Amino acid sequence: MLTANIDDMTGEAFGYLMERLMAEGALDASLIPMTMKKGRPGVMVQVVAKVEDEEKLGNLLLRESTTLGVRLVRMRRMMQGREFVHVKTEYGEIDLKVALGTGRACPEYEQAAALARKHGVPYLAVYEAAMRAYHER
Repeated sequence: MLTANIDDMTGEAFGYLMERLMAEGALDASLIPMTMKKGRPGVMVQVVAKVEDEEKLGNLLLRESTTLGVRLVRMRRMMQGREFVHVKTEYGEIDLKVALGTGRACPEYEQAAALARKHGVPYLAVYEAAMRAYHER
């Protein structure tokens, strides 16, 4: 995990930073509001990365943000097994990621968003249709 505390960057710059981190291989990236020294509002950037991507993503943080330093902490990670299930809805076909063991499912975001845009309906309408199709299969 990589972290950096920042108190002097615009919202647009944070948005761009998050896009770049994910595009360069971050497994996850978060912006966490915090209070910094002298009571200033700040943001902790937290990046989950593979060990082999630490240096690349750390350098990206240094280059694309105003931080002067990046903390690196090694952690172990537990993951639940998953599989993909393909369903048909009134809006089109979509994949759901399903957790093995629990059966919890979630439609793939990009597919659901594309179908919502294509049909001019709310994202949640596509999401709910995909969940209905999953439970009815």
